[in-house]
Amino acid sequence: MTVLIEKYTHNQANVKSRIVENESGEKNMFMEGIFVQGNVKNANQRMYPVNEIQKAVESVQQRIKEGFPVLGECDHPPELTVNVDRVSHIIENMWMDGADGFGKLKIVPTPMGNIIRTLIESGATLGVSSRGSGEVDNSGKVSNYEIITVDIVAQPSAPDAYPDPLYEQIMNGHRGNILLDVATAVKDDSIANQYLQKEVLKFIEKLNIRRS
Repeated sequence: MTVLIEKYTHNQANVKSRIVENESGEKNMFMEGIFVQGNVKNANQRMYPVNEIQKAVESVQQRIKEGFPVLGECDHPPELTVNVDRVSHIIENMWMDGADGFGKLKIVPTPMGNIIRTLIESGATLGVSSRGSGEVDNSGKVSNYEIITVDIVAQPSAPDAYPDPLYEQIMNGHRGNILLDVATAVKDDSIANQYLQKEVLKFIEKLNIRRS
């Protein structure tokens, strides 16, 4: 079996982000869009037949119905294991629409989830990346496909150009690599979380000034 990771930009996945307030006044952020594209050869020269995607989507839905949370990460690792310390969201639903597998995910209040939410609220466009396994023949056709999860990834500024995405600048730039540690330390303190989000926004503004 081969590890299969497919990135979809914000526009390719037609990602829509929205905030929904529940009866108790809690505001939750959701992202919805295409999680897996079928019957087209993608940038990795792989093609997912519709029947393979449908079986994989049904498998994810079964896991959700049985009460097994489908967790996703901020950015994606090269392996199939989901790292709990990097979880940013939960996949709540997946379905087929034409040849594509669509999905809806909920941003959770973890350190990485808070960073994702702050990035979106500051205007960053994020895409998604399916992570799974399967077999690929010489023509690039995928079989025995299984979706492990779908991650949230940084959006390149142009389809064929991959400059340093905003997320990578935040995590690797000057003092940016301490953000995750700070977010973890204040995750149970709502006041500290609000302060951290303001500081992240200031940091993003500084990055944008340097890039312009």
